[in-house]
Amino acid sequence: MFERAALIHYHEIGLKGRNRATFEDRLRNNLVFAVRDVGAPPIERIASRFIVPLTDRAVADAVLSACAAVPGVRRVSDALVLSREMHDIRAAAECAMEQAIELAAAGSVRTFAVDARRSSTDHPVPSARTNIEVGAHLQGVFGLGVDLSDPDVTVHIEVVQGAAYVYTRRLPGPGGLPVGSSGVVVALLSAGIDSPVAAWRVARRGAVVVGVHFSGSPQTTDTSTADVYDIAKMLSPYGGIGRVYAIPFGELQREIALACPPHLRVLLYRRLMVRVAEAIASVEGAKALVTGESLGQVASQTLDNIAVVDAVATLPVLRPLAGSDKDEIITEARRLGTYEISIRTHEDCCTLFMPRNPATHASVAEAEAAEAGLDVDDMVERATASSVWRDFPCAAYKPARRPPGACVNT
Repeated sequence: MFERAALIHYHEIGLKGRNRATFEDRLRNNLVFAVRDVGAPPIERIASRFIVPLTDRAVADAVLSACAAVPGVRRVSDALVLSREMHDIRAAAECAMEQAIELAAAGSVRTFAVDARRSSTDHPVPSARTNIEVGAHLQGVFGLGVDLSDPDVTVHIEVVQGAAYVYTRRLPGPGGLPVGSSGVVVALLSAGIDSPVAAWRVARRGAVVVGVHFSGSPQTTDTSTADVYDIAKMLSPYGGIGRVYAIPFGELQREIALACPPHLRVLLYRRLMVRVAEAIASVEGAKALVTGESLGQVASQTLDNIAVVDAVATLPVLRPLAGSDKDEIITEARRLGTYEISIRTHEDCCTLFMPRNPATHASVAEAEAAEAGLDVDDMVERATASSVWRDFPCAAYKPARRPPGACVNT
């Protein structure tokens, strides 16, 4: 009787000014990319919303889920599309309520509410009147109680220019900004719990993420690289990661361990990582680095030691997890689906040649003195030349023309 569509709401984009259309176009492109494998239905913008027709019932749920994973989306509603006539609105509300009751556990729907919103001021029926009329109709049909504070089912009605939408089912989206609206960043991506969450957080703020993973190879097995690729695959439905570089770092760590004071090793490893990541950033056109560090979590993450590492950076270093504790990070990793991958047993560079008593309050002068005997530029060049990389689905990512290292096919 009624057409069905995914009604996509965004929030933060709606607060933008004259450049709002740019963000909307970016979000639309990302949505088109997200549904490319499930029928590729047309996507239309109507009254600060996007509409995706759900004409193929076989892929309707897949379309809804794909759209709900896209950063910039606040929520996706499984809506009926109809005219703005009250008789159609009542009929659609009855249909939506009937479906909600069928999908719910037997006897679990006892109360309901109607939430009508009128975005089009030329529609003659105010929202309050729509709530009353539709509510009375539904109560007469289904005999349910009304609960405006905590109903078992809420029938949402949105009246916009030229159409109305009625729905009960809503899928929450990640919110934030569309990927590609904030430029490119290079994220230092380990196989651990923290850095994937950090990468996700900056992707949710509109950045395209290029990951750089430092493995312990050839001093250890390369299992961590496979895990990082699995993490990137887990995050790829969100469309935030375009490429991951894997760099064998074990030999460079060994050189540092042999030539430098033990208590400074970790900081010197990280200073070299920052330099290598910036070399990758220059190729990829990235404007910032991202790490998964949380303030004070480990020895290298004290304010003094962070300053020592940042002293070699020429790009901003973003730390989205700086104020988060481990429980918060684990909760988010579980939600993203990366946690189970991150807790696999793997060997990486993080535990290689670790000192017994790492420095907690080092100085830049100490680190520079310790590096005096190293050919840092040569080490950076060797690291980038030995890198391999793998691409992942990302609508906003434009591959570098001449990346260092060698390609690994996905």
